Amino acid sequence: MQVDASDEVDDAFPDALREPILRKVQFSTVSRMDHLVTQDFKDDFYPGEAVTVVLDNGDRLDGQIREKTKFPALYRNDGTIERKAFARYFVSLTSRPNEEALVDEDHIIRDRKTFTKQRLRSYLKNSVNHEAWSGAPWIVKSKIAEDFRISTHVPPELTYEHQMAQRKANMSLKKGDHDGSVLNFYPPHSRLPELKPKGGRKQNAQELRSVQFDEYQRALAGNPAFGRVTPQGRPMQLPQFPSDHPGFPVNGFPTLAAKGHAKPPPPPPPPKYPIEDLEIGPNATRPCRPLLKYLSSDIPAYCEPKESVNNDITMDSVGSLLETWNTLNVYCEVFQLDSFTFDDYVEALQLKSDSFQCELLLEIHCSVLKKLVNDANDKNGQVQVTLPAQPDSDDDESSQEESKPPTPTPEPEKPPARSTRSSLAKTEAAELKEADKVSVTSSGDPKLHRAAEMDRSTRGYDWKMRLRKRDFGEGRWVVIIVGLLNQLSGNPRLKRSCDEILAKLAPLAEQPIPETAITGYLKLDINSRVKIIQILCTLSLETKAVRNYMEDCNNQMTIYRKERIDVQRTRKAAVEELRLLHENRKALQPESNPPSPPAELVELEDKMEIVDEDEVDESGVVDTEDEEPHQGRSLRRANDRAAQRKRKQDEDRERKEKAKAEKAKKPSKQEKQLEKVLKKIEDVKEMIKEYEEEVATIENDLREADCPRTRSLGKDRFWNRYYWLERNAMPYAGLPDSSTASAGFANGCIWVQGPDDLERQGFIELSDQENAQYHRAFHMTVPERKMREEGATHVFTAKQWGFYDDPDDLDALIAWLDIRGVREIKLRKELHAQKEKISAHMLKRKEYLSKNDGKTSDSDEPVKRVSTRTKAHINTQARRCLAWKNLTALKEVGHLHSEPKPPKTGRATKSKKVAVALEEEGRQTRATNRAGKPLTRQGTRYSF
Repeated sequence: MQVDASDEVDDAFPDALREPILRKVQFSTVSRMDHLVTQDFKDDFYPGEAVTVVLDNGDRLDGQIREKTKFPALYRNDGTIERKAFARYFVSLTSRPNEEALVDEDHIIRDRKTFTKQRLRSYLKNSVNHEAWSGAPWIVKSKIAEDFRISTHVPPELTYEHQMAQRKANMSLKKGDHDGSVLNFYPPHSRLPELKPKGGRKQNAQELRSVQFDEYQRALAGNPAFGRVTPQGRPMQLPQFPSDHPGFPVNGFPTLAAKGHAKPPPPPPPPKYPIEDLEIGPNATRPCRPLLKYLSSDIPAYCEPKESVNNDITMDSVGSLLETWNTLNVYCEVFQLDSFTFDDYVEALQLKSDSFQCELLLEIHCSVLKKLVNDANDKNGQVQVTLPAQPDSDDDESSQEESKPPTPTPEPEKPPARSTRSSLAKTEAAELKEADKVSVTSSGDPKLHRAAEMDRSTRGYDWKMRLRKRDFGEGRWVVIIVGLLNQLSGNPRLKRSCDEILAKLAPLAEQPIPETAITGYLKLDINSRVKIIQILCTLSLETKAVRNYMEDCNNQMTIYRKERIDVQRTRKAAVEELRLLHENRKALQPESNPPSPPAELVELEDKMEIVDEDEVDESGVVDTEDEEPHQGRSLRRANDRAAQRKRKQDEDRERKEKAKAEKAKKPSKQEKQLEKVLKKIEDVKEMIKEYEEEVATIENDLREADCPRTRSLGKDRFWNRYYWLERNAMPYAGLPDSSTASAGFANGCIWVQGPDDLERQGFIELSDQENAQYHRAFHMTVPERKMREEGATHVFTAKQWGFYDDPDDLDALIAWLDIRGVREIKLRKELHAQKEKISAHMLKRKEYLSKNDGKTSDSDEPVKRVSTRTKAHINTQARRCLAWKNLTALKEVGHLHSEPKPPKTGRATKSKKVAVALEEEGRQTRATNRAGKPLTRQGTRYSF
């Protein structure tokens, strides 16, 4: 019974309080257990303990202590207390998962029923013991100390032998026995007072004061030889200390600080974390940062990645790829594009086949171009962006003069009566050939391309007119890009990039015709293609459509914030109602009469009654037999009588159970009230849960509407930035009704960007003096520490990017971060908050890539024969990006952006085409926002 009671006491004591209290009690020399319990445990709280936070307005919130910081008392020079010792606690609030409270001990309380002196006394009584001699320290029992890793090695000054030796020394000092130790500064005066004869001469007052002063000085100095003599009867001589001995001059007496002199400075206080990350000392035992992966083939210097990449992507293009992909997906509703994964985007930009066309690549270019210039029927095709002046304006004027009515020429040949397209093309080609003889422009700069001639290959039909007419068919959208880049080359900031691209699309050695540009685009590498898209996306941000979309998102965010405030206010009222209901429940259900133990006892009693009845039944069967058992014959009706008795016993048992059930059906008035309160508590809990879900949904809508900026997860100690692009103004897995929504992810990687120039020069690449100072403190410079702690992969500038695509690497990255740093504690918090979603998307990406790779490598499956007489067959399984379809354009526009507008022959053609596309992809109808308008994705409710 005592063992059971001890186990109950141990189970009832809070787990979070066991280890800190045992550590505080360990080696305590308090004699009695009662005095040990009365130590200051009431106002001391520990991490992991469940507490109640009391706000200034009286509100109470349940939470759990996450971190504790102690601050010592401060004293003035006169010894008075300037500031009392106190502690601060970081408390994670249960009802507010994303919030923490920073409070002191005056705003925290415990549940009185979980921590009392009686429970503390019982727990300590079962956990500690001490020996039976005065002053023996309390020691935690060996088994418990081993569980909590508490040292049981008693300090030497607390052992029994040391205490006895100390007592003997104290007794010898009281009796006057001194060992003559030189460094014992305060020995008792062993010399007896000198007796003077009654009639002796009187000493002079000045002489008496001098003698007393000398004695006083030697007493203060603590001379152990004061008043002692050697066995030979001579005064004992003190050893002479060297002059550089601390605290002792040559005369052998320690120096004494005069009253009022300044005290030695106290030791510096411990650092208050978090602090600057690079001010935290390096730890050689901690593992390095997990290895980065690189998308480009030209990796940074001094790097040894896990996998080698063989592609034509340069490191300077990685940032452009991420920027353009993020822009196209954030504003996909403005461009009327389906969302697409980053891997499909990169794969589409790498295609160089002329046998088929990639719909993703065509729709990206055509949809963005359509936002730069309006349709011919929309405000007369107004240009929506600011463009520089045409660089070859002189040539334009000369060409306009040449286009005037023809002047007399020495050619006697007359023009044909009927002009055909072929004759006009031949004439224009001859004129352009004459103009190509001059390879230097009017400004004197060398000619790098023939983009201006290609743009004016057809008179009066430049890139703006093509774009107004939406002339994208058969690759003519490339000619529009040539004309646009030619005009943008007048901007000094874009001239170099535009000239490099135009030299490939309209080279000097080729004819300035559309076929040259189309062929040149097929030969472009991914770096040049992404530069084109980057220029187009940058221009699109100036258009009215994008700016109106940003304004609508800002207005929607204001509405969401107001809704969030209302829901949080309602939730707060529900939490207060729940607190009152719990108080009523405690009043109706006292602790002395809990409902569960009596129910268990009733169940045990029922089982015991059933066992007793079975025993009676067995004894009755034997006693009620009329005849003795016969070895040769058995009784004919013995089984009938046994079955009758069994039936009667079952009826009695059922009657008793029915009576108990009827008795249980009549609860008392207090029980009825308690049942109502419990039901009300469950209803209020469900309401609070619904409010929390509503707040989470609004928070997600706010995140999706925050389109003007791209937020990073945070920075590490070396100022590297970490991005998870799915969290920026888009659903985590892209639009749920896109053609590639089954992939289940959008990007699926954590991207790491190096520090920018200001951060690198101000915090990593320090001056020689700062490097020397840092080396004295940590025995290494900041660049050396970066190379050591980041492992074998690095990013040194803002143009260098690496990524993580494995959940194990994500866990290792979180473990590598140090929460004592101001930057890494924020980054670690963000990674912890998004860890589940990031890991899930990483796994989805691996599954998506492996599934498609398996399709391309599997040659055993039979391939269905397709006729390719009229057009080239596109195998969508060979390339992932070919499976993407722009269903958004089909529904909202009625046709793809790269296709011409269908004639108005009836509404049946458009509806039939859209219906067929939706049926093939199994697309769901897009949801509307709160106002019922299908404006943006922010009004939808996704379950993530």
